[in-house]
Order: sequence, then structure tokens, then C-alpha cells
Amino acid sequence: MNDVYKALAHPVRRKILALLRERAHTAGELADAFDLAKPTLSGHFAVLREAGLVDSDRDGTTIIYRLNLSVAEEALSGLMELLRVGDKAPDALPKTETPK
Repeated sequence: MNDVYKALAHPVRRKILALLRERAHTAGELADAFDLAKPTLSGHFAVLREAGLVDSDRDGTTIIYRLNLSVAEEALSGLMELLRVGDKAPDALPKTETPK
């Protein structure tokens, strides 16, 4: 899960995921959306793949990226559980007596 949170920490990687949310893209299509060097983008793609957030397929010399939504959903679910989002708010904490 740490790899997922690390991958989500960078704004370029979040934008890549947002683009992939719409549809699968080739590496070239994704590169066109950014003003970054291709080796820099390749590093971002590697982080996303290592985290399991994207899958890639090679078609000849073309790499096609797809969002792996189940991993993103699992990460979100884990974060919501950690933060207790959706849990009923606890009643007031019990008061403890102070020694006299």
C-alpha cells in the first residue's frame, strides 16, 4: 500500500491516472499531455506500474496504459478505514477521575 500512496503523491502521476480514467492511452498520447522529457515520464509510468495502479501492454513498439481501478479503490478504502470515514462518531469520551 505504501507504493500506492507514494505513486499518488506526485501531481503528474495523479494527472496520468485522471487521463487513464477516461480511456486507455498510448505512452505517446500521455506524453503529449505533458511538457516533460520522455525519460521523466517513463519514470512516472514505472512508479505507477510498480504500485499496480496501471497495467501496460506492448503492441509492437507502442505501449498502451490502462488504469487498474481495483488497486485505486483498495487504496481509497484502506485510507477511509484508517481515517474511520463513514464510522459513526463516538459518543463523548468517558471522563476519568483525577486522584485527590
